[in-house]
Amino acid sequence: MASLNFNANDVEPASDFEPIPAGKYLAMITDSEMKPTKNGTGHYLQLTFQILDGPYKNRFVWARLNLDNANATAVKIAHGELSALCRAVGVMAPKDSVELHNLPLVITVKCKTRKDSGEVGNEVKGFAKKETANGVPAQAAANTPPWRR
Repeated sequence: MASLNFNANDVEPASDFEPIPAGKYLAMITDSEMKPTKNGTGHYLQLTFQILDGPYKNRFVWARLNLDNANATAVKIAHGELSALCRAVGVMAPKDSVELHNLPLVITVKCKTRKDSGEVGNEVKGFAKKETANGVPAQAAANTPPWRR
């Protein structure tokens, strides 16, 4: 048994989290973790992205980069994706994934049907710099939060 001291009348109920539509979204990485692959022979970097504006503001999507895998093609693809991500946030030689956190970028989200369950889910498939309206990279003001830069 666990003591809750909770009143559901004070909190809006959680809604069903349907996948967000495919498209480009302003986002930032809020969490990252190296995890073992399902078969235990490698590792992938799991990145958690938070959408920063629009109708899906504060929703989360995830990307997995197979940085340590027996499949050389998977590793090559992951390295290319990591390179694109680093360029999008302006951190060219991170020593730790936390250096990529809280920096705005544009992610491309796709919808994909899972083979195991048939459910549709989201997949992050591209990274780009956040640009200002005139196509020039946004300049960060010292007192501006990272997601508004």
